[in-house]
Amino acid sequence: MTTIQQAILSSDWNDILKTEFTSDYFIQLTEKLESEFKTDTIFPSKTEILNAFKLCSFKKTKVIIIGQDPYHGINQANGLAFSVSNGVKVPPSLKNIYKELNQSVDFSIPNQGDLSHWASQGVLLLNSCLTVRESEPGSHKNIGWQNFTDNIIKYISNEKTNCVFMLWGKFAQSKTEMIDASKHYILQTTHPSPFSAYNGFFGSEHFKKTNIYLMDNNSNPIDWQL
Repeated sequence: MTTIQQAILSSDWNDILKTEFTSDYFIQLTEKLESEFKTDTIFPSKTEILNAFKLCSFKKTKVIIIGQDPYHGINQANGLAFSVSNGVKVPPSLKNIYKELNQSVDFSIPNQGDLSHWASQGVLLLNSCLTVRESEPGSHKNIGWQNFTDNIIKYISNEKTNCVFMLWGKFAQSKTEMIDASKHYILQTTHPSPFSAYNGFFGSEHFKKTNIYLMDNNSNPIDWQL
C-alpha cells in the first residue's frame, strides 16, 4: 500500500476505492508520482493528496464542488479544491467565492482560506487532477487522475441520491454527462476566477440554492461560515 492510499485509511472511501487502487492505471499513476516526488516539487504533499476523501466521508457526501487541478504555488495546495491552509494568502478565485457567499447567504468574509469545515459537513471538494508540479498548471492532467476522479463522480451519481453538484466553468461542466440529473441537482455557472466571475458566477446564488435543495430533501443545510 502506498503513502497515498494510507492517507485515507480512516475513511469509508478506502473500501469503496479498493478496485481503483489495484487497477493498472492507478498503479502506473502512483509509480509516476513516486518518481516525480524524487526529482520535482509536487503539490500537495503525499499525505494530503487524498484529503478530500479523508475529510469528507462517502456517507456524509451531499455536495460536490469540482475543481480542475491543485494550486501550483508553494504552500498553497492542501488536497481540497479551492482551499488553502490557515496562514496562506487567500487566492483570487476563493476571494470571489467568498464575495458570492457574502452576497447570497449569511456569510462574513474570513481572512483565511481553509475549507475543511465545509468538508466535515459533507462537501466533497474534488479536483479532477489531484497533483501538480510546481508552477506548471495542468502538468498532471494526463497521468491518470481523471480516470480516478471521473469514476468517483460516476460512483456518487449511481450510489447516492439528492446530491448537489456545483460545476463552475467549462471544464467542470464537461462532467455533466456522468451525473444522473434525475437523481441529483446540477448547478452550472462560470468559474470564480477573476477572468470569468463577472460573467455569471456572481449572482448565481449556488450556495443559497444548494441549502434550499438540501432542506427540501430532508437534509441539513451547509453552514458555509468559516
